[in-house]
Amino acid sequence: MNTKTRQIFGYSLAAITIFFWGITFICTKALLNDFSSLEILFFRFVAAYVGLWLMHPKVCQIERRDNIFFALAGLTGVVLYQFSENIAINFTNASNVSVIVSICPLFTALIAQLILKEDHLNLWFLLGFIISIFGVALVCFNGSMSLQLNPKGDLLALFSAICWGFYSLFVSIINKKNYNPIGATRRVFFYAVIFMLPLVLIGLKNGNPESSWAFTLDPVINKARFTKAINWFNLLFLGFVASGFCFSAWNKSCEIIGTVKVSCGLYLIPVVTIVFAFFVLGEPITWLGALGSIITITGLFISEKQ
Repeated sequence: MNTKTRQIFGYSLAAITIFFWGITFICTKALLNDFSSLEILFFRFVAAYVGLWLMHPKVCQIERRDNIFFALAGLTGVVLYQFSENIAINFTNASNVSVIVSICPLFTALIAQLILKEDHLNLWFLLGFIISIFGVALVCFNGSMSLQLNPKGDLLALFSAICWGFYSLFVSIINKKNYNPIGATRRVFFYAVIFMLPLVLIGLKNGNPESSWAFTLDPVINKARFTKAINWFNLLFLGFVASGFCFSAWNKSCEIIGTVKVSCGLYLIPVVTIVFAFFVLGEPITWLGALGSIITITGLFISEKQ
């Protein structure tokens, strides 16, 4: 595979991943009718781990000292990023969370420059970042210009964005080890499941079934929700596709193109979500949302300019 073909392959993987991550909102929204946020994440991670074994049923030989990087990637990019983002929505509105979390690429660039000594923060990157954030804000408001600050939720969303920046750092370090991408991603999810177990124990003791932290083993409740085909479809999609496949594809695209350049594509996730919600859920797209989509894409191209 020549360099140009390899670059096209990397960008294709990133585009597919962004598309699938953009529509996970639809699946999660449907599952929240029967599951808590904690339950969705745990079942999603377990399904991802199993799916990755099916994709690559071989033991990935990892140097013992590198396990710390896999563990930190699982903690920051899978558990802390996903869970804090979900919990943030309980304390603030989705527009705030989407806008704040979309600044992940800036934290990725900052951390890469400070720790890995990679030079990314040039004028074009910062200009493209500002333009894309403005576009994302318009997409998230989508006709509603009310942005209320809620410190607890907004700080959780900010923490989520910082976690993704550190996850990108650990992925960069892992990619330099030349491990099999599927085997490496499976190891990340192994540690994610391990880190989720204490949260599950807390959820089992939670007496409030309406809480985001709830986790139930009640056979009656489980029979009712696990006999619904749509719940199985959404859980398997979130686990096998959006987590197992997409994290592997994302890590591979980071290896080919570069973590910071690929991370700029995260600006597009709110755009994909709002377009897909229009066709599936019938949610309207206003002129403000359409304009925001165009501005976001424009900012992406500018941030890539050398």
